[in-house]
Amino acid sequence: MNSIEVFIKRPTGPSAAQCEAAGLAWLGESGGPVAEVVDVAEGYLATKRVQPCDPTGEAAFEAGRELARIHAQGAPAYGSPPAGWEGPNYIGTQTQPCEPTADWWEFYATQRVEVFLERAVAVGNLLPDDAARLSQLLSRLGEKQAAEQAFTSGFSHQPSRIHGDLWAGNLLFTTQGAVFIDPAAHGGHPLTDLAMLDLFGCPFQEAVFAGYEAQSGLPGGWRAHLPLHQLHPLAVHAVTHGPGYARELVACARRVERTFLG
Repeated sequence: MNSIEVFIKRPTGPSAAQCEAAGLAWLGESGGPVAEVVDVAEGYLATKRVQPCDPTGEAAFEAGRELARIHAQGAPAYGSPPAGWEGPNYIGTQTQPCEPTADWWEFYATQRVEVFLERAVAVGNLLPDDAARLSQLLSRLGEKQAAEQAFTSGFSHQPSRIHGDLWAGNLLFTTQGAVFIDPAAHGGHPLTDLAMLDLFGCPFQEAVFAGYEAQSGLPGGWRAHLPLHQLHPLAVHAVTHGPGYARELVACARRVERTFLG
C-alpha cells in the first residue's frame, strides 16, 4: 500500500465504509472506470488516488458509455444490495432499505420515497399535509403502473446495476478519463442515475446522455420520466438539507402528476 498513492475517506455511519467498498467493487466488475478500493475498515476507506482535470465533451461521452455498460451487468432484483453485502445501504449519510423485490415500482415507492417522506416530516422539514398528498400520489401512480406498466415502457424489465447517487460530485473527470465514486449501489432502474445527473446538473451533461444512448439506446420520451426518478433524491435532501428541498420535492411531484395522471 505504501507504493500506491491513496485518497482516504472516513465515513462516520456504522459499516458505511464497508458498504461503499462493496458497492465500488460490484460496479467495477464491468472493468469500467470505478474508484479502486485499496483498503477498508470501520470508519476508513482508502481508494487509489486519481488526478483531476478539466472535463471535456469527449470524456463525458465516454462516461455515458461506461455507465451504460455498468447498468448492463444487471442485478438479481430491484433493491438487491451489492453482491455479498448484508449490512446497511447508504446514500450519503442516510441509511436506506435494500430489500430485493421483483417489481420496480413497489421497491421505489416504498424503499426509496416513502421512507424519506417519513423522515423529512420527523425532522420538521416537510409538512405532514404535503407528505400525505405525496403518499396519495404514490398510491395513484402505483395503480396506473399496475394497469399499464407506465414507468418501464420502452425499457428492459430486468433490474440494472446502478450507482444510486450519481450527482456531478460523484463523477470525477481525471487524466485517465471519468471515474465513478461514492455509490449507493443497488439493483434499480437505469433512469435513476440519469435523473440525478439531470437534477443537479453536470459538465457536458448532454454528452453523457449521448454516450449512454450510443451504447445502450434510450426509448422515445425518456426525458419525461426523469422527474419520477428525482422524487427519491429530493426526498433525501428534504431530510438532510432543509425545507427548501421539501418545496422542490412538492413541485417535482406536481410535474410527475401532470405527466402520468393528466
